[in-house]
Amino acid sequence: MDLTPAILEDRFVRLEPMEERHRAAFRAACDADLQTWVDLYPYAMGGAHFDEGWARFYADPPKDRINFAVVAEGRCVGVSSYLGVDGPNATVEIGGTYYAPEARGGPVNPAAKRLLLAHAFEAGSRRVQFKVDAINARSRAAVLKLGAVQEGILRQDRVCWTGRIRDTVYFSVLADEWPGVRDRLEARLSRFD
Repeated sequence: MDLTPAILEDRFVRLEPMEERHRAAFRAACDADLQTWVDLYPYAMGGAHFDEGWARFYADPPKDRINFAVVAEGRCVGVSSYLGVDGPNATVEIGGTYYAPEARGGPVNPAAKRLLLAHAFEAGSRRVQFKVDAINARSRAAVLKLGAVQEGILRQDRVCWTGRIRDTVYFSVLADEWPGVRDRLEARLSRFD
């Protein structure tokens, strides 16, 4: 698997490797729903926590992380990332996803995930996984709607920044499942045309 940063684009979104030029719009997107950072994320990116989060995840990301600014209608409305890029094992996670409220519920997420999944499988990925907080019903439903298979729940997986202990639901799409997942995603996206 040779997964590298790239600009990925379709008629709904443009995914650009996250850079300093996205910072202000991404901050505004994060600040648009401060409560989500408290309730559902293991780390904080809203309000006073933004600069620390930016420095940790986006200014100089680890080598196994590729961050994408999700651009819709000309501005950054969120982020989605490749995490745990493991070339020798041909596996990667799509995660670290956040969208401003106005970008939710329409074509942005399925379009972004369609692009990220395609890029991963075209680069030779054997398995793409998603990990979701067990209490995050919206994200769990969205990942299932993408066509991923729920594999199980890792109990008491991590401590969130608020001190809450999180259970994590694991999902995946395998390379041989990708054609069917892709076709369903394309049919779903065609309804937004």
